[in-house]
Amino acid sequence: MEVDFITKNDLENFRAALLNDIKGLMQNSQTFSRKEWLKAIEVRKLLGVSNGTLQSMRVKGTLRSSKIGGIHYYRYTDIENLMQQGYALK
Repeated sequence: MEVDFITKNDLENFRAALLNDIKGLMQNSQTFSRKEWLKAIEVRKLLGVSNGTLQSMRVKGTLRSSKIGGIHYYRYTDIENLMQQGYALK
């Protein structure tokens, strides 16, 4: 029966390699999973705003939406443009 010893250095190398692998997977999934249209809850999480704030932005015309079956959908590119233009979210 053969016995292998694991050192702290071995564990540290394993941890670093595992973290790099996870980071690579997350970057790839974010690149390919970006949807063209987002639901209101996804937009609220993305911008960090409340439901009322998002509704106010929609009513004022700051951020356009399309309503289908009672659900508002927002175009991802519109959100990017909003952020690039430097609109203050209140």
